[in-house]
Amino acid sequence: MRKILNYIYRNIFLIYKALIFAGALVLIIYLFSQTGSFQYEFVKNKAWQYQDLKAPFDFTIKKSKTAIQKEQDSIKQHVPLFFDWQPVALTEMIRKTDSIIQQSGFKKPDIDRLIALNHQLLPQIYKTGYLKQLPPDYKQPNLYIINEHKLKEVPVKTVFNTKKINKLLKNYLSGQPEYLSFMTQLYTRQLPVNLKPDKHYYQQYLQQKLTDISVNKGLVLKGQDIIKKGEIVTPEKYEILNSLKQAYGQNTKSKYHQLWVYVGYGVLVALVLLMLLLFLKKYRPEIYENNIKISLIIFNMLLMLGLITFTVKYYPAYVFVVPLTILALILKAFFDARVGLFVYVLTVLLLGFVVTNSFEFMFLQMIAGIVSVLTVSELTKRSNLFSSVGNIVLVYAIGYLAFHLIYEGDFSVIDYNVLIQFIFNGLLAIALSHQLILLYEKLFGLVSDVSLLEYSNTNSKLLKRLADKAPGTFNHSMQVANLAEAAANVVNANSLLVRAGALYHDIGKMLNPFYFTENQTSGVNYHDDLPPEDSARIIIQHVLDGVELARKNNLPDRIIDFIRTHHGTGIVQYFYKKALEQNPDVDKSKFRYPGPNPFNKETAILMMADSVEAASKSLREPTAEKIDEFVDKIIDHQLQSGLLDNANITLKEISTIKKLFKKKLKNIYHLRIEYPE
Repeated sequence: MRKILNYIYRNIFLIYKALIFAGALVLIIYLFSQTGSFQYEFVKNKAWQYQDLKAPFDFTIKKSKTAIQKEQDSIKQHVPLFFDWQPVALTEMIRKTDSIIQQSGFKKPDIDRLIALNHQLLPQIYKTGYLKQLPPDYKQPNLYIINEHKLKEVPVKTVFNTKKINKLLKNYLSGQPEYLSFMTQLYTRQLPVNLKPDKHYYQQYLQQKLTDISVNKGLVLKGQDIIKKGEIVTPEKYEILNSLKQAYGQNTKSKYHQLWVYVGYGVLVALVLLMLLLFLKKYRPEIYENNIKISLIIFNMLLMLGLITFTVKYYPAYVFVVPLTILALILKAFFDARVGLFVYVLTVLLLGFVVTNSFEFMFLQMIAGIVSVLTVSELTKRSNLFSSVGNIVLVYAIGYLAFHLIYEGDFSVIDYNVLIQFIFNGLLAIALSHQLILLYEKLFGLVSDVSLLEYSNTNSKLLKRLADKAPGTFNHSMQVANLAEAAANVVNANSLLVRAGALYHDIGKMLNPFYFTENQTSGVNYHDDLPPEDSARIIIQHVLDGVELARKNNLPDRIIDFIRTHHGTGIVQYFYKKALEQNPDVDKSKFRYPGPNPFNKETAILMMADSVEAASKSLREPTAEKIDEFVDKIIDHQLQSGLLDNANITLKEISTIKKLFKKKLKNIYHLRIEYPE
């Protein structure tokens, strides 16, 4: 058991990588299984590119959305009307109208004839029902009347309305306009309708009819020919292929068959993840050795895969709204453009298993990703943000229109919704990148170039304290930052990281500022009254104090690394030599900085810049020859002492940095060539 625990302890980082790899593999396979397994691509009115296709199982041919919508519209136009029967006191109505006729002022024989007509017409009008009028677009022969919860279908022609009553009166009173006008006004004003529209029954009936619409229009049996290689995908074939594609996601296959599908997915996904690990191990070993950084990369890949898969499954029409390019932007901010683009391309390759028209999707996303990495140089500049959004949207739009021309041959049926999606895509990519970068810095303990720019602001609280308590050290840090930043630029290092590290590398001196010569303005040297060992201890302590102070102020580890390594494991030479004069057997370890030595290009640059800038203050009457000599001497001593052995910096790059330091220092001291008198 102890051997097993020891093995796990020794290989914990490797085991963690294996667990991340396995977890990502399983999760990606699960995501792929949610989108079906029909991977053929087809375009209407284009040739079928694959082998002859036969139905792998029985499936129904689905109607298109347009066809279903037409059926729904047709049903809505032909739904009959429903009316509630309202009881009418017919005897009372006859008595009331008779009374009005008797008061009309007509002659008695005419009054008697109109009353007789009234007794004949009212029962006839209310026998089936009376309503004001039907909708002008109602073309159905029948309508439904609900009377005492019983539904009765009656012909429209048997139901009376105002128009029909007027026509009836004309038949009886033709040629007698005075009587016709009187009776028309009487019935219009006095007769109440007894049929009122019933919306409840109408909606219930309509919903039932819409529910009864069949979404199927045919059946394809297993083994039946669907399409042959080279055959044109006609609208009919297109519907069949779409139906088969949907059926793949719903058809229940055998567990044996599904297992082999998962195996196939697993092999391909494993190859992609393996390429990622090999790339990091060979070209970015500092990332490969850091499990937190690998976790960040894998997490972002899974996040993008999950978002696209969810969108394809539930909202396939909006797949281009998902800001996939944000993956490249975030990884570029934390690492570099090459890592961001490589991971982005691998993610897009995996998405080819999920989306339809995968070639078009992958082509557009790859081009957009490359443009975003190349054009989004500084996420902190607002002008860059707007131009970056424009570039991303423009590339998407141009690519989409080009594919549209290939498929359709003209611009007459452009889907402008897709172009609007591209605009939202670009805006979301830039807007969310800042928020996610900040979130990842908190979750994973990393620092991006965006935050480095904020830390480089000399108005920060900690740097203001340094300027107040140790102004000489602050000025020295500024000079070192300028030198180191220029050196980083000429050797393609992270200049922003170097500058931030340089500004904070000596913050530990603010606790005992007057023990450092750059802050001794009174001419009094505090070390004159101290033994060399105590002086060395105070000088060395500024590194430890700086690390503690940085952690209290929540500075990221990438900046703290510069505080720890800017002297490496070097010796406090001045006090060591002074101690040797007093005691040849002095313990050298008391004069050695705790280290570690610089372990990357950026920390190595700071060590060289710090030593050169500090030593340049001791030059008396500096000349070009003296500056060249002392720069070579200082950096060569660091090389010979092994202080730069762990840094991934070449001798050629060190030589380039030397030349830059010499040029900068000559400019600082305003050295000119001597002109003859």
